[in-house]
Amino acid sequence: MNPIETHTQGSRMGGGWSFKTIVLGLLPLILLAAIVGFIAKVGTGIEGEAAAPIEQLNVERIKMNTDGFVVTVLNSGPEALTIAQTIVDDSFWNASYEPGPTLDRFSRGTITIPYPWVYGDPHQIKFITTKGLIFIGEVAVAAPTPEPDSERFSQYALIGFYVGIIPVGLGLLWYPFMRRFSVRGTQAVLAFTVGLLVFLVVDTFEEGFELAAKSPGIFQGSGLVWFGALLSLLFLLAVDQMNERRMDRGLREGRSVSYKLATGIGLHNFGEGLAIGAAFAAGEAALGTFLIIGFTLHNITEGVGIAAPLLKDKPTLKTFVFLALIAGGPAILGTWTGGFLFNDTLAALFFGIGAGAILQVILVISRMIWKESIEHRMASVSWSNFMGLTLGIALMYVTAMLVKF
Repeated sequence: MNPIETHTQGSRMGGGWSFKTIVLGLLPLILLAAIVGFIAKVGTGIEGEAAAPIEQLNVERIKMNTDGFVVTVLNSGPEALTIAQTIVDDSFWNASYEPGPTLDRFSRGTITIPYPWVYGDPHQIKFITTKGLIFIGEVAVAAPTPEPDSERFSQYALIGFYVGIIPVGLGLLWYPFMRRFSVRGTQAVLAFTVGLLVFLVVDTFEEGFELAAKSPGIFQGSGLVWFGALLSLLFLLAVDQMNERRMDRGLREGRSVSYKLATGIGLHNFGEGLAIGAAFAAGEAALGTFLIIGFTLHNITEGVGIAAPLLKDKPTLKTFVFLALIAGGPAILGTWTGGFLFNDTLAALFFGIGAGAILQVILVISRMIWKESIEHRMASVSWSNFMGLTLGIALMYVTAMLVKF
């Protein structure tokens, strides 16, 4: 083809960012803005009052101190609302509002209620708007809300260390024992890892959807879980493809998979820390202690899964330390977040991201099993692999009973 013709065709296809091109690109947006503005100003022409008032007030957090309750609320409805009265345990009660009793859409407010709450008792707080709608916040077990101080900070860090780093580290100690396995045994261990991850990804999705149901409807919590999972999965797949050449130049695949696995499990353990921190923040110390014991027993199997891809490698002690920190360390961050800053919407999104990361690791390990099966002329779905997968799911299922309530 003639170079001049090629250049001319490329110019036609590429376009070029001329003033005319920019105007053509912006024209639909300008017309859309004009139409929306016209409808907003003139209206649709259909008159009539709404059959019922449309208001939505979400009680995000209830803190308790020696003076009473401090409640954080969010107006997630389509219009401004005004809180007319506050009722605590079926009694009208005085309250102060910051920035005021009227909240614009998407505005947050802080309501301070000087109420003599009783330690260990349940309490119910109702807010009545000027349009007569009632919104309720409940305290299951009254207890002082922990304040972020150095002592509480270190206590939560220690809890996260018990729940995350210690059990993962103990699971990694099985590495020398697993190194003695044959090729078939190694594949069974990898299948066992896939079983662990299958349970974790289902559990992570369930936790995310539970939190999504509690978050304000305007944020579409269920969608955040799905979108977080999809985008994190695709992002990690893209990163994995970018690293393929690097792996060919000497980066061991097993070690790379172990780090990905530790990252995905770390995101899941962040969620476990959220549950523990939220339990202590709500004054449910007995539940928090129960969760610590249960998650510690539950998470020791995760270390086994992280060590499985390294069976053909020669990792150093530093590698194992890093893996334990990556997989277990987020439990500390989760405990801090759950205890001091818990938010249902963000937690749902984070669980979705964690589920996507775990799904990507399942794909990578499954591909490892398949490639090794072809190399050694073995069945990829052998009885030993099937039993390993089943054992992984069953073990996680049984240990999860310790933390379900």
